[in-house]
This record gives sequence, C-alpha cells and structure tokens, in this order.
Amino acid sequence: MGEGLIFFIVATNKSSNKTASAQVITRPIDRYFDQYAEHHQNPTNKLIHWICVPLIVFSIFGLVWAIPFPYLKFLGSYNGFFNWASFLIAAVIYYYYKLSPILSYFMLFVLMGFSYGIIELTDWQKAGGPAMWLVCLVIFVLAWVGQFIGHQIEGKKPSFLEDLKFLLIGPIWLLHFILKKLSIRY
Repeated sequence: MGEGLIFFIVATNKSSNKTASAQVITRPIDRYFDQYAEHHQNPTNKLIHWICVPLIVFSIFGLVWAIPFPYLKFLGSYNGFFNWASFLIAAVIYYYYKLSPILSYFMLFVLMGFSYGIIELTDWQKAGGPAMWLVCLVIFVLAWVGQFIGHQIEGKKPSFLEDLKFLLIGPIWLLHFILKKLSIRY
C-alpha cells in the first residue's frame, strides 16, 4: 500500500465476536512525502534534487546568518554564533519535530554541519576571500536554476508552487531516503 501505511487498527465487536474492517492510519509526514514524490519521478530530476536541495538549504542558512544581528554583550565570545539563523533553525527544527522527531534530530545534525560551513566561509571572508553572503547568493541562484532545469526534465512544476510547505518538505524527503537505507525508522 505504499510508504504511507503505518499500522492497522482492527476492532473486534465483543457482542458478535466479529472482526470489523481494518482502517489505515497515515501520518502527515508520509502523506507529504507521497505528494512530493509525485513531482519527482524522473531519475535525472531526483539526482539534481540530491545536489541542489542541500545547496539551497545551505545558501538560505548562510544568507539569513549574514543579516546583521545586534551585539549582545552577555554572549561574549559567542557573539556572531547566535544570530537570525539561530531562530530559523529553531523554527524549522520545531516544524520537523512535529512531523517526525527522528527526522528533526538528523536535520539538526545536518544544520550543525552547515553551520560549520558558514563559519568557514566567514573565516575565508576575513582572510580576504569573497563575502560569505555573496558566495551564498551565487549558490542559491545556481541551485534554483538547477532545480527548475530538473523540473523541466521531469515535465512537472515544482510541488511548492501548489503549497509552500513543500519548500520545507524537500530537505527531509531526501533525508528520509538516507534513514531508510540505514534501516532507521523515522
């Protein structure tokens, strides 16, 4: 019956000792994954998504990180690490937690890795490299071009054009394949 099948509830009628019909219960996350998958059947489009979706998430994270944040004296040496991206992480992880706690934990680790990457870009900027926000902007634009090429190949419009929540579903849709490969139930 597909990925959306979670479990069956079979009720027994005690007075007649007959089994009632089974009812399929699906979680919202499974319905979202099924809907998202409808727009992502072509192998080339899927490959493009494996490359571009993480790049988009990374670049958005970096662009939000680059928004000036007020200096808070009590943070001391941690100023610069607590910023607008911290609030973005909190909101996104909370949304993912409501859908699947396990996926939210793994996505938090992914975002921690992205944080390391952003800090490295910031250090490169301080050493004379390009501005971190500019690098993220270029990544963002190129990754979206890739996404639209993928959907052109697919022959279907991106799912987020129907519902914006699919902008948040894409990253965990990819992550759920990794968890399935590792036999981790999400």
